[in-house]
Amino acid sequence: MANKDLNYYMDLPYTIQLQLINDGPEPYYYASVLELDGCQSHGDTVEEAYESIREAMEGWLETKLEHGDSIPEPMTEEEYSGKFVVRVPKSLHRQLVIMAAKEGVSLNQYVLHKLSRS
Repeated sequence: MANKDLNYYMDLPYTIQLQLINDGPEPYYYASVLELDGCQSHGDTVEEAYESIREAMEGWLETKLEHGDSIPEPMTEEEYSGKFVVRVPKSLHRQLVIMAAKEGVSLNQYVLHKLSRS
């Protein structure tokens, strides 16, 4: 097992999200790490935001390591089965079945199509 130090965590494939924000006089890029709750930063350019979030990750991880807190690791594709169960009201189930039939596809195909458009 690898030594789980700062370098170990910094080398993991965390999900960095970058978003252009236009809510003030100048647009900027907001950056966050999906798996590291509260790890966020910003920059005037994509490059600055990326560098800034990597620095924020170091600080976030160092603090967690110093205090002995648990640190989430990115989930891999193998950890997802591609299947989940959703309970819906009978009326919605009926509507979905009708819409799938109108499209000439199965309920699974119809729901997958609708979810993939989100």
